[in-house]
This record gives sequence, structure tokens and C-alpha cells, in this order.
Amino acid sequence: MPGAEPEPRGLVLVVEDDRAIAELVRLYLRREGFAVQVETDGAAALGAVGRLRPVAVVLDIGLPGMDGVEVCRRMRAADDWTPVLFVTARDDEVDRIVGLELGADDYVTKPFSPRELVARVRAVLRRAGGAPHREEELTMGSVRVQVDRRRVHVDDREVELTATEFALLTHLMRAPARVFTREQLLGAVWGYSAAAGTRTVDVHVAQLRAKLGSASPIRTVRGTGYAAECR
Repeated sequence: MPGAEPEPRGLVLVVEDDRAIAELVRLYLRREGFAVQVETDGAAALGAVGRLRPVAVVLDIGLPGMDGVEVCRRMRAADDWTPVLFVTARDDEVDRIVGLELGADDYVTKPFSPRELVARVRAVLRRAGGAPHREEELTMGSVRVQVDRRRVHVDDREVELTATEFALLTHLMRAPARVFTREQLLGAVWGYSAAAGTRTVDVHVAQLRAKLGSASPIRTVRGTGYAAECR
């Protein structure tokens, strides 16, 4: 019926202590068909994650008490890999918030466009839920990726990856030895234009290398970008 709200496509947990910002984000996510739960502190956020099982979490860094970094750390320590999109007031925190030990999927900096935030939520959900139409297994050295099961092994050890890390690794491994620029990877994996900045590509490559260890097939091509190839 005209004027009816779209059918919810999943619940997004918004964790933001600024109620005006939280309401604006809630409004834009609702317009896109998401159900939304808002929490204003870290402890309540962790409880909501366990209780509601959101499809994604929009998580402010600067929360009172337990900050957003600690919320994400505790989620990952509990083996909860729900996609997390950080909101930060400082661009120089980017390396920290998507740092190796946290496993964040993306970030936006304040002030941000609500439309951009919604677009990034949708992009990370595509990366997390875009199941392939056929079984696919990628192997490069001792790294084996079961694409349909979204599982990664190095020899007999399973490696836990975020949705973004998984999408980046499979994109590179599907084109062995092909060199991708950072701009190409940003567009293919994150779905952004180059104007959004490419530093996040470098940070996520560093995350993958740290998790895969010496078996990592990702090679830096100086002055250009990255490629995946057997060592």
C-alpha cells in the first residue's frame, strides 16, 4: 500500500549516547527497511547483542563507561562476529578502531552523512550475507578458503575473519597474481568511490596478514596496490 513502511530486513543495533544523532540514524535506517534498537552505553549494548542478535552494530567509540572499543573487543572474544561499523569523532583513530585485535568491519567519522552511514551498513551486510550460487574452494599455498561455508584454514588451523576481511581475501585469491590498486579494491570490496579514502584497505590487509601469518598470500606491489599469489 502507498505510504506503508517497508518490511524490515533485519535489526540494526545503534549504540550512541548522543540522542539527537541516535534518532537521526534510527530514522534513516528505518526508511531503508531496517528495524532499529538504540542503546546509549556499552553494557546495555552487550546485553542487546546477546538478546536481540542484530544483523549489524553501529557503534560509537566515545561511550560513557565501557567505550565502543571495549564493546567490540568483548564481542570478538565471545566469538561473536556480527558486523560492526564504528563511529568516531577523530579520523586519526582509524588505525586503532579497525586495528588488528578488534575486528571491526568499517567506520565513519563525525560529522557524517546519515545516507553514507546507511550505505555502509548495507555494504557490510552484502559482504556478510552474499552467499555464492555454487560451491567454491580457493587454495593458495597452505591457505584454503571454503567460500560457500565462509571458512578459512591455514593447514589444519581455522582462522576467524570478519565479513570484510573474508571478502577482501576471496576477491584477491579469485584472481591469482593480478595486481589490484587500492582504489579498485575499495570499489570492489567496500563499494565506495576512491574519494572515500583508501587507508582502510591497508589496515585490513595488515589484519589479514596478522591472522594468516607467514602463509599469507597477499603481496604488496609498491606504488600500485596488492596481489595474491603462492609464495
